[in-house]
Amino acid sequence: MPSTTAAAPHASRRTARRLALAAVFEAEFGQRTALAALERQLGELGIDDETAGHARALVEAVVRHRDTIDARIEAAAPAYPVVQLARIDRALLRSALGELLHSATAPARVIIAEWVGLARTYSGEPARRLLNGVLGRVADETGLAGPTRREGDRESRRAPTARIRR
Repeated sequence: MPSTTAAAPHASRRTARRLALAAVFEAEFGQRTALAALERQLGELGIDDETAGHARALVEAVVRHRDTIDARIEAAAPAYPVVQLARIDRALLRSALGELLHSATAPARVIIAEWVGLARTYSGEPARRLLNGVLGRVADETGLAGPTRREGDRESRRAPTARIRR
């Protein structure tokens, strides 16, 4: 992977998310801690400081808040116990929630879209749906999602039809 020194900020964060996901996933196998796995990757790939800093923040958030992140997953998707999830799905959910709740550097919608895209790439459609549902629910419950557009959309759709008389 080439250095991202000239990359736009969103590309830098995307690279950081991929690095963090790889480190959290590698830690699932018990050979290294997530932080050690990340530092190995950073040393091998020559990643710029901004991207490395964001990746470290993501991994540290997952490591520091893992128990509360797992509890959020269990509460948002009780049909999917964390210990029974595939390792990659567990790593995706933990990393995404770590960023959303503890290391957000972008709006919730952007974070959710990025992690849903990573789920589609690395796991598949069922994981994408699970991630989208869990992240959306947590964002709504914590107020990170912002105001819903649905209410405003309904009103804006009704207004023109009420004004038109035939």
